[in-house]
Amino acid sequence: MNIKRILRDYSSIKEPLLFGRYITNKDIEKCFKKLKKIKVEVIGNSVENRPIYGMKVGHGSIKILMWSQMHGNESTTTKALFDCLNLFESNNELSKNILDNCTLYIIPILNPDGSQYYTRLNANKVDLNRDAQELSQPESKVLRSVFNDFRPDYCLNLHGQRTIYGVGDTGKSASMSFLSPSQDEKRSITVNREKAMSIISSINEALQDLIPESIARYDDRFDLNCVGDTFQSLGIPTVLYEAGHINNDYNREEIRESVFISLLTGLSVIANGINILNAKDYFKIPENTKSFYDIIIRNAKIIPEDEMIVDIAIQYEEVLNNEKLIFKPKIEVISNLDEYFGHKEYDAEGEIIKSVDKIPLEVAREIDFVLIKNAKTALKP
Repeated sequence: MNIKRILRDYSSIKEPLLFGRYITNKDIEKCFKKLKKIKVEVIGNSVENRPIYGMKVGHGSIKILMWSQMHGNESTTTKALFDCLNLFESNNELSKNILDNCTLYIIPILNPDGSQYYTRLNANKVDLNRDAQELSQPESKVLRSVFNDFRPDYCLNLHGQRTIYGVGDTGKSASMSFLSPSQDEKRSITVNREKAMSIISSINEALQDLIPESIARYDDRFDLNCVGDTFQSLGIPTVLYEAGHINNDYNREEIRESVFISLLTGLSVIANGINILNAKDYFKIPENTKSFYDIIIRNAKIIPEDEMIVDIAIQYEEVLNNEKLIFKPKIEVISNLDEYFGHKEYDAEGEIIKSVDKIPLEVAREIDFVLIKNAKTALKP
């Protein structure tokens, strides 16, 4: 796959109708009108009766099932899916190869209620990715019905992860993370898992020029309630994609490009035949660690008469207000944070950190500005 050529053309491929983190049915419905080669249908309804859409493209013998926004507030992969669909609408050599060899069935938003309210859970406050066995929710039943009817050869489970994740102990943000889920308690390395591992290894190699040393691997503890573990246990190689954080990209527009390349690489590897020997490189990818905060103010005093020096961690709370996403800075931890990293860091050099309103700094407090060395510093992204 000619990554450089695809990247050169990405600005013309990127779907302009989708931007930012808040992506709902209303947004993707606008994109449907432009699609000529892709069949779009309603395959079910959510708890609150919103339509769940399915999309079919390609005519190859290898069947690939893909779904996004199982968690309603994880929308980056949805945007990248529509970037891929724009490429599929063209006569691009790469897209032709994928669609000649594969048939894709795509559920762009599995949890339309969650996407509407910008929540991880569905309208019944159920995590659909823990409902793979009970199938208690209509959205879970829709996905399982498509799985049973389509009978995929591969599954791509598309998600987004919080800004808290890093690549091992490297101090690098986990901009993309992947997992070949376990299919039993022993975490056995089965043929299904090896195929998924090989796909991930190829994606990791493709991404190193774009986001070097910023790819991580999820813990493979087995949980049959998770959809990926269930589908893997049913004999279908399944790959978990997690879109993460890079630089100051809180709208997830910069990492969107890497997700796009990740999707195309995975599909291309499947279309052209998996080299199972690549599975050996999977465990060379460092594991995800919870090692980041959005902001860390280091070496600070918060009580004038106390000589104690502490670090202050700020984490953004994502709040939907009138269909606009707001990032509210909140104090998460006041402690020694030598083992953690901040996406943005300030060094107070032992001086007192004050709030602008002179109210004491304490955990859980929302705070937009602080005085660092008597300079007013904005904490919002």
